[in-house]
Amino acid sequence: MRHYFHGGIHPADGTDKLLSNQKPIRIYTPTIVEISMKQSLGSICEAVVKVGDKVSRGDLIGKPIKFGGANIHASISGTIIEIRKDSDLSDIDVEIIVIESDNNNTEAKYPIGDYEKKLIDLSEYTKEMIITKMSYGGLTGLGGAGFPTHIKYETKERIKCILINAAECEPYLTCDHMLMIEHRYAIINGVLLFVKVSGAEKAIICFEDNKQDVAKDLERIVSDKGLPIEIKILPTRYPQGGERQLVEAVLGMEVPAGNLPASIGVIINNVGTAKALADIVLGDEPLITRVVTVTGKVKDPCNYLVPIGTRYNELIGLSGGYTTDKSRVISGGPMTGTCLQLAGSYDELTGSISKITSGLLVLEDAPKDESPCIRCGECERVCPAGLAPFKIDFAAIEGDIKLCDMLYATECISCGSCSYVCPAKRELAYRVTKAKTEIFRRRWESED
Repeated sequence: MRHYFHGGIHPADGTDKLLSNQKPIRIYTPTIVEISMKQSLGSICEAVVKVGDKVSRGDLIGKPIKFGGANIHASISGTIIEIRKDSDLSDIDVEIIVIESDNNNTEAKYPIGDYEKKLIDLSEYTKEMIITKMSYGGLTGLGGAGFPTHIKYETKERIKCILINAAECEPYLTCDHMLMIEHRYAIINGVLLFVKVSGAEKAIICFEDNKQDVAKDLERIVSDKGLPIEIKILPTRYPQGGERQLVEAVLGMEVPAGNLPASIGVIINNVGTAKALADIVLGDEPLITRVVTVTGKVKDPCNYLVPIGTRYNELIGLSGGYTTDKSRVISGGPMTGTCLQLAGSYDELTGSISKITSGLLVLEDAPKDESPCIRCGECERVCPAGLAPFKIDFAAIEGDIKLCDMLYATECISCGSCSYVCPAKRELAYRVTKAKTEIFRRRWESED
């Protein structure tokens, strides 16, 4: 039986993906990396090295200072030439560790081992062993949130099913698609590690139907082998890859408000996280590289395998620079990404690749003017969380955070669907997300 999630939209026609999913992944190793000690919203680390230290690829350089953080490792071999503090987009001062290559770096590459070529016998790996390697290796979700993966698997809930998010529903991004094309066996071995560590009955790898090529390839690997893995192909619909939406679409279940999927016996991991787990456990390499899509208004859209800390402007330069004078540069995709730069040249672009950087997207900037809400209800119809964004928006504008909470703003997944369909061009997703953040901030303060 095929299930669908509530709401959703079709923001693209597929031509956006074609810009970058027709070419092999390119490998690039810079001579300098700038590794932020904040790799995701809740992940802040402190440096455990100092200027002048020599480090080898994979050495530990940062440890988390609070819950929600994950270890950070040197992504190239070389010398630490600077540790500075920069303000991030949230105006938080974060340490940046700058490493200059010692010219002994091999090209950034995935570890090549048997797990890249065939299915591996995992009988010798225990839950404790896998979780320890996850934790030390700095494994986080590569789909966007960046939550430490080992914490998910330390749950006391009984896990029945692992959902592997291979939907990659965000327009323009193709890094997961290309990863699956080029590293099938490593991904399957990573999925089997997730099943092993969770004690789940099975894993379901979930694709949208615009990726049937790779879905069929993975089906050939797992079929007739008695593996606890299923392949599920879902209709292409945004935001299919949201955790709650995936649970609803695949299992026909609902995650209760305020709870995690584990509360109903489910854990969701991104397909890239499965590959990174295989690298950590079977390849003995911590999370120090990732695949990034560079696309949109650039001369040569492509996917790159790069060390964490690779500077944004170098990747834009590798893709030939901007092809528009009115550029808007986004980290991530157009629906959920963060704006990094408006206009300007690419060599002025600052920042570097983190564990959760799925793409660098260059669009032609098209400013829009908001007009009053016409009460059409489109935002409510498409909201995958079943909210009334226009009502929360009114409350947020009035500064009534208590009312925003009563309207369940905390259940917003910040997918941007409401803003996309709004005929009045209102910044619904932005204000609802700000309200959600403020609600959580006040809750945390009250707990302290």
